[in-house]
Amino acid sequence: MQGQRIGYIRVSSFDQNPDRQLEQIEVGKVFTDKASGKDTQRPELERLLAFVREGDTVVVHSMDRLARNLDDLRRIVQGLTQRGVRMEFVKEGLAFTGDDSPMANLMLSVMGAFAEFERALIRERQREGIVLAKQRGAYRGRKKSLNSEQIAKLKQRVAAGDQKTLVARDFGISRETLYQYLRED
Repeated sequence: MQGQRIGYIRVSSFDQNPDRQLEQIEVGKVFTDKASGKDTQRPELERLLAFVREGDTVVVHSMDRLARNLDDLRRIVQGLTQRGVRMEFVKEGLAFTGDDSPMANLMLSVMGAFAEFERALIRERQREGIVLAKQRGAYRGRKKSLNSEQIAKLKQRVAAGDQKTLVARDFGISRETLYQYLRED
Protein backbone atom coordinates (compact mmCIF):
# COMPACT_ATOMS: atom_id res chain seq x y z
CA MET A 1 0.00 0.00 0.00
CA GLN A 2 1.48 3.32 -1.11
CA GLY A 3 0.67 6.20 1.23
CA GLN A 4 1.80 9.77 1.32
CA ARG A 5 5.15 11.23 2.33
CA ILE A 6 4.88 13.44 5.39
CA GLY A 7 7.64 15.68 6.72
CA TYR A 8 8.38 16.56 10.32
CA ILE A 9 10.50 19.60 11.14
CA ARG A 10 11.59 20.87 14.54
CA VAL A 11 13.54 24.07 14.97
CA SER A 12 14.88 25.07 18.37
CA SER A 13 13.96 28.74 18.16
CA PHE A 14 11.42 30.91 16.42
CA ASP A 15 14.06 32.71 14.34
CA GLN A 16 15.54 29.54 12.83
CA ASN A 17 14.58 28.77 9.25
CA PRO A 18 12.79 25.41 9.10
CA ASP A 19 12.87 25.19 5.30
CA ARG A 20 16.43 23.90 5.01
CA GLN A 21 15.60 20.70 6.94
CA LEU A 22 13.55 19.17 4.14
CA GLU A 23 14.99 21.17 1.26
CA GLN A 24 14.76 19.22 -2.03
CA ILE A 25 12.75 16.45 -0.34
CA GLU A 26 9.30 15.89 -1.76
CA VAL A 27 6.57 15.57 0.85
CA GLY A 28 2.82 16.06 0.65
CA LYS A 29 2.35 17.56 4.10
CA VAL A 30 4.72 19.04 6.69
CA PHE A 31 4.32 19.36 10.47
CA THR A 32 6.63 21.95 12.09
CA ASP A 33 7.34 22.40 15.80
CA LYS A 34 9.23 25.47 17.00
CA ALA A 35 10.48 24.25 20.35
CA SER A 36 13.57 22.92 22.06
CA GLY A 37 14.18 19.19 21.69
CA LYS A 38 14.04 18.80 25.44
CA ASP A 39 10.56 20.32 25.46
CA THR A 40 7.93 17.63 25.95
CA GLN A 41 5.25 19.87 24.43
CA ARG A 42 5.55 19.25 20.70
CA PRO A 43 2.00 19.71 19.43
CA GLU A 44 2.84 19.27 15.76
CA LEU A 45 4.56 15.95 16.46
CA GLU A 46 1.43 14.83 18.29
CA ARG A 47 -0.69 15.93 15.31
CA LEU A 48 1.61 14.03 12.95
CA LEU A 49 1.37 10.87 15.06
CA ALA A 50 -2.42 11.10 14.96
CA PHE A 51 -2.47 11.93 11.23
CA VAL A 52 -0.28 9.20 9.70
CA ARG A 53 -1.80 6.00 8.36
CA GLU A 54 -0.50 2.61 7.35
CA GLY A 55 1.56 2.92 4.17
CA ASP A 56 2.65 6.51 4.86
CA THR A 57 6.29 7.56 5.09
CA VAL A 58 7.46 10.07 7.69
CA VAL A 59 10.57 11.99 6.59
CA VAL A 60 12.74 13.79 9.16
CA HIS A 61 15.99 15.66 8.50
CA SER A 62 17.84 13.89 11.32
CA MET A 63 17.21 11.80 14.41
CA ASP A 64 17.94 14.67 16.79
CA ARG A 65 15.11 16.68 15.19
CA LEU A 66 12.58 13.95 16.06
CA ALA A 67 13.44 12.94 19.61
CA ARG A 68 14.86 14.27 22.86
CA ASN A 69 16.82 11.16 23.73
CA LEU A 70 17.44 7.57 22.65
CA ASP A 71 14.44 6.15 24.53
CA ASP A 72 12.14 8.74 22.97
CA LEU A 73 13.57 8.04 19.50
CA ARG A 74 13.09 4.29 19.80
CA ARG A 75 9.57 4.69 21.19
CA ILE A 76 8.47 6.97 18.34
CA VAL A 77 10.10 4.91 15.57
CA GLN A 78 8.79 1.61 16.93
CA GLY A 79 5.33 3.06 17.49
CA LEU A 80 5.15 4.27 13.89
CA THR A 81 6.65 1.20 12.24
CA GLN A 82 4.33 -1.10 14.20
CA ARG A 83 1.46 0.83 12.59
CA GLY A 84 2.91 0.20 9.12
CA VAL A 85 4.47 3.65 8.76
CA ARG A 86 7.95 3.91 7.22
CA MET A 87 10.47 6.28 8.87
CA GLU A 88 13.22 8.02 6.90
CA PHE A 89 16.09 10.04 8.35
CA VAL A 90 17.71 12.12 5.60
CA LYS A 91 21.00 13.13 7.29
CA GLU A 92 21.75 9.62 8.52
CA GLY A 93 20.56 8.00 5.27
CA LEU A 94 18.49 5.47 7.23
CA ALA A 95 14.97 4.11 6.80
CA PHE A 96 12.96 1.88 9.11
CA THR A 97 9.91 -0.16 8.16
CA GLY A 98 9.19 -2.44 11.09
CA ASP A 99 10.54 -5.43 9.16
CA ASP A 100 14.03 -4.31 10.02
CA SER A 101 16.98 -6.58 10.57
CA PRO A 102 18.85 -6.72 13.86
CA MET A 103 21.53 -4.61 12.13
CA ALA A 104 19.00 -1.86 11.32
CA ASN A 105 17.80 -1.85 14.93
CA LEU A 106 21.42 -1.61 16.08
CA MET A 107 21.97 1.35 13.72
CA LEU A 108 18.91 3.11 15.16
CA SER A 109 20.26 2.66 18.68
CA VAL A 110 23.84 3.63 17.82
CA MET A 111 22.93 6.69 15.75
CA GLY A 112 20.38 7.76 18.36
CA ALA A 113 23.01 7.38 21.08
CA PHE A 114 25.43 9.52 19.05
CA ALA A 115 22.79 12.24 18.67
CA GLU A 116 22.13 12.16 22.43
CA PHE A 117 25.88 12.31 23.14
CA GLU A 118 26.28 15.25 20.75
CA ARG A 119 23.51 17.18 22.55
CA ALA A 120 25.21 16.50 25.90
CA LEU A 121 28.52 17.83 24.53
CA ILE A 122 26.81 20.97 23.23
CA ARG A 123 25.22 21.59 26.65
CA GLU A 124 28.58 21.06 28.36
CA ARG A 125 30.36 23.50 26.01
CA GLN A 126 27.56 26.01 26.52
CA ARG A 127 27.91 25.78 30.33
CA GLU A 128 31.69 26.16 30.06
CA GLY A 129 31.28 29.17 27.76
CA ILE A 130 28.89 30.82 30.21
CA VAL A 131 31.34 30.29 33.10
CA LEU A 132 34.17 31.86 31.07
CA ALA A 133 31.96 34.76 29.94
CA LYS A 134 30.92 35.40 33.56
CA GLN A 135 34.58 35.46 34.62
CA ARG A 136 35.27 38.09 31.93
CA GLY A 137 32.17 40.03 32.94
CA ALA A 138 30.69 39.55 29.47
CA TYR A 139 27.75 37.35 30.39
CA ARG A 140 24.55 39.14 31.22
CA GLY A 141 22.16 36.21 31.05
CA ARG A 142 18.75 36.32 29.49
CA LYS A 143 17.06 39.66 28.96
CA LYS A 144 14.49 40.38 31.66
CA SER A 145 10.87 39.76 30.71
CA LEU A 146 9.64 42.88 32.48
CA ASN A 147 10.98 46.42 32.76
CA SER A 148 11.46 48.16 36.13
CA GLU A 149 8.05 49.85 35.95
CA GLN A 150 6.29 46.53 35.36
CA ILE A 151 8.26 44.89 38.19
CA ALA A 152 7.15 47.67 40.56
CA LYS A 153 3.49 47.15 39.54
CA LEU A 154 3.88 43.40 39.97
CA LYS A 155 5.24 43.85 43.50
CA GLN A 156 2.44 46.31 44.36
CA ARG A 157 -0.24 43.86 43.25
CA VAL A 158 1.27 41.00 45.26
CA ALA A 159 1.63 43.28 48.32
CA ALA A 160 -2.05 44.24 47.90
CA GLY A 161 -2.97 40.56 48.17
CA ASP A 162 -3.61 39.68 44.51
CA GLN A 163 -3.28 35.99 43.74
CA LYS A 164 0.26 35.31 42.49
CA THR A 165 -0.92 32.93 39.77
CA LEU A 166 -3.21 35.62 38.34
CA VAL A 167 -0.53 38.30 38.59
CA ALA A 168 1.94 36.06 36.74
CA ARG A 169 -0.65 35.33 34.04
CA ASP A 170 -1.49 39.03 33.65
CA PHE A 171 2.19 39.87 33.12
CA GLY A 172 2.74 36.89 30.80
CA ILE A 173 5.37 35.24 33.00
CA SER A 174 5.61 31.97 34.89
CA ARG A 175 5.05 31.77 38.64
CA GLU A 176 8.74 30.91 39.07
CA THR A 177 9.72 34.12 37.25
CA LEU A 178 7.28 36.07 39.44
CA TYR A 179 8.98 34.65 42.55
CA GLN A 180 12.40 35.62 41.15
CA TYR A 181 11.22 39.22 40.75
CA LEU A 182 9.79 39.19 44.29
CA ARG A 183 13.16 38.04 45.68
CA GLU A 184 14.98 40.93 43.96
CA ASP A 185 15.47 44.16 45.90
